[in-house]
Amino acid sequence: MEFEVYATTNFGAENVPEKFNKMGGELAGICYMSGTLQDVINKPESKTLRRAEMVKENRHHSVFDHEYITLYLQDVPKMFAMLLNNEKVYTTSEKSARYTKMDVKGIELDLFVKWKEIFVKLINDKYGDVPYFDNKRVEKLAQENARYFMSVYTNTSLAYTTSFRQLNYLYTWLKDIDKHPSPLIRKLKSTADCFCDFLEKQRLVDHKIADLADERGFSLIGKKDRVEYFGDVYSTKYLGSFAELAQAQRHRTLNYEMKEIDKKSYYIPKIIQNDDFLKSKWLEDMIKVEDLTPQGQLVQIYERGTPENFILKMKERLCTCAQLEINDQTKATLEKYIESTDDLELKATLEKYNKGARCTSGFKCNTPCGFKEGITLEREI
Repeated sequence: MEFEVYATTNFGAENVPEKFNKMGGELAGICYMSGTLQDVINKPESKTLRRAEMVKENRHHSVFDHEYITLYLQDVPKMFAMLLNNEKVYTTSEKSARYTKMDVKGIELDLFVKWKEIFVKLINDKYGDVPYFDNKRVEKLAQENARYFMSVYTNTSLAYTTSFRQLNYLYTWLKDIDKHPSPLIRKLKSTADCFCDFLEKQRLVDHKIADLADERGFSLIGKKDRVEYFGDVYSTKYLGSFAELAQAQRHRTLNYEMKEIDKKSYYIPKIIQNDDFLKSKWLEDMIKVEDLTPQGQLVQIYERGTPENFILKMKERLCTCAQLEINDQTKATLEKYIESTDDLELKATLEKYNKGARCTSGFKCNTPCGFKEGITLEREI
């Protein structure tokens, strides 16, 4: 596990709170200035720093959202990345288990290899005569499905960018992670401790900001069951795997929460759902890794947002190239929205996207797949 500062707002500068203080104090001065920003910058530095301290104590922390830090986190648990990726505002670029080889061993590796071989054969048998399915794509899709056996604590690496204020809030919440009500989150304590130590050593912690962090804490674990509603805003819930939730989090304009369900259940890839023998073997193998919390484990997912931002999600996920699980769930949410909303104008707008993949609703695709079952959303892989 390693961490490093990749970039900051102050290019070439050391990453010390004093430099962020000065910038925050200057930008806070815009609210009160009678002249120009340059006039504010030209004020004595002592006055700028006093202003920075004043806005901290008054909890006007938004001025410290102007200062951004990009960190590279190497070999951290996938669940740690999901915890961070649920908080706004941030940008992340993460190593993908859909496309790259992940570092797993033991029973996880055995089952990954076993099922990857099974999926390669199944895909070739069903779609081998379709030009879209070249060897590279078949391998990728087989890997995408076999990775459901990997633990949600499998190591991944990511670049993570957020503001100075948000980083200090994260620091406060991570320091108390051992008190989190969810055992899924408490298992991340050693990672959280290492990350907090890194932030302290890099002098990226401003305790005045951190100590006044919003008490809400991390948002990933839902605190209550939410009622479904479909109107000018929407709220829906569904069962999905950890892998699907991690994909859904990339839609940062939408809000996501999750809760564990009482009886452990697992996602079953569509291509084996009608094969009783393979489906039985899949579930038997999932039980072998249940103590590792496989990414195929189902959880209750809560999704909330606006119809405009849901349409943006459809423009990405209703596609042959999208992960099938999230593709199918997005389609199911669309159908539920159309059926449930009383807004006739909104209903008509959503109906435009209910014809098939995104390319059937006016989206211009630069690399058409030509795969009929992908376009009609009837594919099994």
